Amino acid sequence: MDMQVQSFAVANLRRRPVVAEIGGFVAGFSPDTDSPYLNYATPLPGAEPTERDVTALIGAFRERGLLPRLEFAPEAAPAVAPVLRASGFETEAVHEYLVCTPDRLTVPRPAPTVETPATDQDYAELDAALAEAFGGVFAPSAEGVARLRRTQEGGGAVRFVRAQEGGCAGGASCSAPAEDTAELSGVGTRPAHRGRGVAAAVTATVTAAMFAQGVGSVWLEYSGDGSRRVYERVGYRPQGTRLYVSLPRR
Repeated sequence: MDMQVQSFAVANLRRRPVVAEIGGFVAGFSPDTDSPYLNYATPLPGAEPTERDVTALIGAFRERGLLPRLEFAPEAAPAVAPVLRASGFETEAVHEYLVCTPDRLTVPRPAPTVETPATDQDYAELDAALAEAFGGVFAPSAEGVARLRRTQEGGGAVRFVRAQEGGCAGGASCSAPAEDTAELSGVGTRPAHRGRGVAAAVTATVTAAMFAQGVGSVWLEYSGDGSRRVYERVGYRPQGTRLYVSLPRR
């Protein structure tokens, strides 16, 4: 699965508005933001980059005023991490990823009603809900709304649960498929609505939407034991790890 997840990461970055391919790396840039989570690189599966390749990659980030940063499955390109570390890259995090296949998907019952956003207001309320759910890591924005809409209209899936008092309780999104898999990300519930099955409901619904498109698996990363338990109830199981590294300024 590591090779499939890494091949997906390459294909997904190639969808970015600006793409640079440098010495076995693919870098994807989003001009509307300098967020390191939306501007990063990943190696080709099996890549064996040289120090010169890494230097060129760093230059592609520096010339844009961005933090040089990579996300990848290390087992799919074992020669990459050592050369990055030799160039000064440091570990941000190591995340376990979970995988769901059609035979394991379990839709929770009962569950809140899950909807697909249809209006500008729906997308804006979902963007605001996710911003609050993630503790202000990013602010609600027109760019965030546009990214959610592009995901839904570009072959991915975006779903949400309405709050009884109005607005959005929480939601999730999943990328368009590539390499017979898709990445589910951005699962978030507003603090006031947690513990009511929102995350499980949107996760199961988005996952089912991908399987309806014919993909063989959906994968995601989790942020803590609580979220992991939610995903495992839906049918996700541990499969591998992803490494996050960046080059701090000295």
